[in-house]
Amino acid sequence: MKKTDSAAVQPVMKKHMGIKAANRISNTILYVILILMSIIWLIPFVCIVVQSFRVYPTGMSRYLFSHPDISFRWGFDNYINLWKSNFPKWYLNTFIIALFVAVVQTVIVLCMSYTLSRFRFKLRAPMMKFMLILGMFPGMLTMIILYQVLKDLGLALENAVPGLMLVYVASSGMGYYVSKGFFDTIPKSLDEAARVDGATRAQVLFKIILPLAKPIVIYTILTAFMAPWGDFVFAKYIVGVNPSAYNVAVGLQDWLSTSANVSENYTKFCAGGVVVAIPVTILFICLQRYYVEGVTGGAVKG
Repeated sequence: MKKTDSAAVQPVMKKHMGIKAANRISNTILYVILILMSIIWLIPFVCIVVQSFRVYPTGMSRYLFSHPDISFRWGFDNYINLWKSNFPKWYLNTFIIALFVAVVQTVIVLCMSYTLSRFRFKLRAPMMKFMLILGMFPGMLTMIILYQVLKDLGLALENAVPGLMLVYVASSGMGYYVSKGFFDTIPKSLDEAARVDGATRAQVLFKIILPLAKPIVIYTILTAFMAPWGDFVFAKYIVGVNPSAYNVAVGLQDWLSTSANVSENYTKFCAGGVVVAIPVTILFICLQRYYVEGVTGGAVKG
């Protein structure tokens, strides 16, 4: 290579190396920030897990592992005591509600989304706009009238579990936005080809569209399951002071309702929080890939 060629290449190489160095520095800074944010975000969860294994004393403590004047004992007593309390009943109530809502709401949302994505009818656009505007109002505005309606139907207080199921699935069709956006990305030519071959609309949906829409199906199931699993405000309002109808959120809060309860039940409360978080965490980790694909695939203009 001639000297003139090497002289011309050197500035380009230096510039390329400078860009790579700048990218490394920016990536390092970004990773450090993300790691610090993750640590800050995880600290409360770590504290709850550690406190759940603390046997004595059982009240709230500002010290995580040790204290110069207090000797902490560690064990599984709090988890054992959970199953000697009303917690299993609360857990079962929550699981039944969440499972029912996940199944029924998923069916309603997917059917509504498929209809609005594939069919064209006169009131389609006005209905979508109406549901969009109606969804902007917070659900808290309807709590009083919903409680009165459920009370008149005998679905409050001791019968709050079926009442909560009814309320959670009542407006499921209004959550069509993300699912419809995902269905819009699936070519309509597949529907037309199946219809030419003699398939019905139901066969097109269940045998062609849904297998291709697995990410949005799983996304809908997860969101439908997690909403009633962690609901507190509305559940507390409907169940009142009837412990047999509590879900886990209302029951755990009841353990800390007074300062005396806090001093007796705080570590057991932490153990209950860990048990409640485990199934949802495992479910989300296992299905995270489909969850992300459903969100990103449905975030398109339909």
